[in-house]
This record gives sequence, C-alpha cells and structure tokens, in this order.
Amino acid sequence: MSAPSPAHLDRAAWFATIAGLSGSLVGIGLARFAYTPLIPPLIEAHWFAATDVVALSAANFAGYLAGALLGRSIAGRLGNRTTLRLMMLVATATFFACAYPLSLSWYFVWRFLSGLSGGAIMVLAATTILPHIPPARRGFVGGMVFLGLGVGIAASGTLVPELLHYGLRETWLGLGALAVALTAISWFGWPATNPPQPDASTQVTASERQTLSLRLIYAQYAAIALGIVPAMVLLVNYIALGLGRGSDIGARYWVLYGLAAMAGPVLTGKAIDRIGGARAYRVGLVAQIVATTIMVTSTDVYAMGLAAAIFGFVTPGMVTLTLARIHEILPNDHDAQRAAWSNATTAFALFQMLGGYFYAWVFAHTNGDYTLIFAIATASMTLAFLINLYGAWAERRDRSAVADAAE
Repeated sequence: MSAPSPAHLDRAAWFATIAGLSGSLVGIGLARFAYTPLIPPLIEAHWFAATDVVALSAANFAGYLAGALLGRSIAGRLGNRTTLRLMMLVATATFFACAYPLSLSWYFVWRFLSGLSGGAIMVLAATTILPHIPPARRGFVGGMVFLGLGVGIAASGTLVPELLHYGLRETWLGLGALAVALTAISWFGWPATNPPQPDASTQVTASERQTLSLRLIYAQYAAIALGIVPAMVLLVNYIALGLGRGSDIGARYWVLYGLAAMAGPVLTGKAIDRIGGARAYRVGLVAQIVATTIMVTSTDVYAMGLAAAIFGFVTPGMVTLTLARIHEILPNDHDAQRAAWSNATTAFALFQMLGGYFYAWVFAHTNGDYTLIFAIATASMTLAFLINLYGAWAERRDRSAVADAAE
C-alpha cells in the first residue's frame, strides 16, 4: 500500500478549512457585506438618516482596525482557538442586536463590535490554520478561507432581498440564525493548538530590501483600502437611490459583485501559480483603476455591471494576492509572515476606517456626490499602482547593483 501523499488533507485539516471559511463568512462576509444591501432599506424604513448609515459603516471599519490591532494579543492570552470562537460569538450577537434600532449609539456600538470580530478573525484565521496544513496544500486552504468573504457577499445579495420581504427586523434575525449555524459548524474545527513557534536560533533578520518591500506593500494595501471603501459601502446605494433604479436592481448588482467575489480567491490563486504574485498583484491594481474609472465616467447598465464584477473579484482577490506577496518577500519564515500579515491587515484596517469617515464627511457635505467619491477612489487606486511601480523599479535597481558588484 502506497504511503499517503504529503499533500493529503486529513480529517482535522478539512474541519479546520471549513472552520476558517465559516469564520470569514460570519465575521466579514455577512457582518460587513450584508450591511451594504441593507443601507437603502434602513433609510427607506426611517431607522436612520442617509448620513447616519454611512457613518455606521465607518463604525464597522473602526472596529475592524481594533480587531486587527488586538487580535494577536487577545490570542496570546486566551489561545487562538478560544479567541476565534469568542469572535464568532460576538459577530453572531451583533446581528440580533441590530434587529432593534434602539438608538444611533446602540447601533454604533454593535457595528463597531461586528468590525472588531471581523478584524480579529482576518488576522488569526489563516495564520492559525495554515501552519497545520501540508505546504503543498496551503494555497488551496488559504483560498478556501478567504472564499468565505465572497460567499458572504453573494449570500447577502441573494438572501437579504428574500428576507426583506418579511421585514427589516426579520432580515437581521435571519442573518443571526445563519451565523448561529455557522458558528456551531466551526466550533470544533479550529486547531486545538496554537501555530508552532520557530526556533529562535533559526530566525533570520529581514534584509533592507525585504523591509522596504514590505513597507511598500503596506502602503499599497492602505491605498487599496481607501479606494475600495466606496464600492463596499455605496455601490448598492448609488444604483438604488443615486440613479433611482430601486433596491431590487441594486441588490442584483450586489449579487453580481458577490459571484465575482466567490471567483476572486480561486482565480487569483491560479494567476499566482502561473505568472507569480508580483505580476498578478499588478494586474489586480490595474483592474481596480478600471472599475473606479467606470463608476466616475459612466452610468451605462452594462459598464456598471462590469465595474461591479471587477470590484467583487478584487475585494477578496487582493487579500489573497497581498498574502502571497508577503510570502514571496519572506519565504520559509512563517513567524515573520504572520507578523507582516498582521501589519498589512492593520494598515488596511486603519485606512479603511479613515476612508469610511472621510467618505461619510464628503457624502454629507456634497449632498451625496457619488461621482466625486469614486473619483477620489480612482486617485487612491492610481497611487497604489504608482507605489507598486516604484517597488518594482527599486528591486531591479538593487539586483543590478548586486550584479555589478559581483563583476
């Protein structure tokens, strides 16, 4: 009988993969993205004013930053498994709390907590699971974990409109029930032990080249965060209310966004294998510039559908690409990779939060000028692309210098 393949996933690995997918689905896919198609109904039902619902999105972003910052320290005290379970319980509770609009401050707190749980899950889920996965299957498992984002977006675009037929409160309660089921499914799937710590004697200090490359990655990821906020928060609202096409049509665009988001992690993973993380990353940046430019220059139904699909594809796809770039910059150093991923997620979360508040201010002071908001997003995506080009130039320069010195 032949020996098991080193790429074989045993039962524990499969359960961990399902737990990771469930975690990103509840903590981010639903807790964040289900809110986007609910923005028009929240306004139409007079639960909150238009400017308030945009500000509440920023509360989620602020919580996400807190979760990204605190996730590793909480896990250091409670353990990764307990922390991930706790964060899923918190995310689940927020759905039920948001069914009751007792006050703006009440909603703000719970939207903040939904973001906090999502940020902690994003920092911890993949880095908790992947060290327990055979190296040959880590790309597949990482894609499956991030697939939860896309599944959540697609589910929010299909499930939310159906639940809204029963009422806004019932929609929140229905999402809460789904979160309960997913939390139960994941409960025993998280690895029982923390990721193995590397031997201190084997750790290698990052070179100046690696340090610069990582800093540029953080800067690009921050610019991407600033540029992607309008699509995550205002896409449905723009189509439904800004263009006057109604919540149902807006929800259909969100379904398209979600279907593309489901494909994002899978196809970006294949692109990384075929052309490398650096080139695939640059293609993702160009695609985002195209999408935001379409939102500025066109209201054509097909063009906006293309933009929605691109936005959906790159939202989780850039997560996969950024993690892959970190692995390329820091090969074979899992501890350094975890630290760099935490830093990148924190940079993303910070500028996502700042972007949320900034766009809320712009929205309130320009009487809802969507064109200006997406123009700012285009500028931010362009900045990320320019930083990427600078990084590629700096890398070629250093390689040339090394080659000249060798001669």
